[in-house]
Amino acid sequence: MEHIELEVAIQAPAQKVWDAITNWQAQSQWMLGTKVWPVDGDGTGVGGKIEAFTGVWRIGFLDTMEITGWQPPNRCDVNHTGRVVKGTGTFEVVATSESASKFIWSEDLDLPLGLLGKAGFTLVKPGFVFGVRKSLEKFADLVEQGKL
Repeated sequence: MEHIELEVAIQAPAQKVWDAITNWQAQSQWMLGTKVWPVDGDGTGVGGKIEAFTGVWRIGFLDTMEITGWQPPNRCDVNHTGRVVKGTGTFEVVATSESASKFIWSEDLDLPLGLLGKAGFTLVKPGFVFGVRKSLEKFADLVEQGKL
């Protein structure tokens, strides 16, 4: 397993951040190279399903997820069920005051291909983390500007 955890401070109340982070379709506005959509209904609550395509044009991969934990406005846990991405992920919103929050994005990834997968991920991890960090910064800006 490979653990990755990043956080960003957001000058917005926890409920506003929660509403923005669980608006799955809007993630394409801030998550680099990713388009997200609920599979059935609105993708909320335990058992809800979400799909995300990450890539450029048709080159990329489909990340399928099932919501395994749902505690609005603080936490959403998912199980990655796709062929490429397996493991768990968590979106956590923590109120730091009435008007500010922090958003914590974490993943515990089960890397494919054993040692070869671990070695490959070691090479791509810095770029992956950089992309997620930039995406979270863009998310914070959009929420603070009232665009999400």
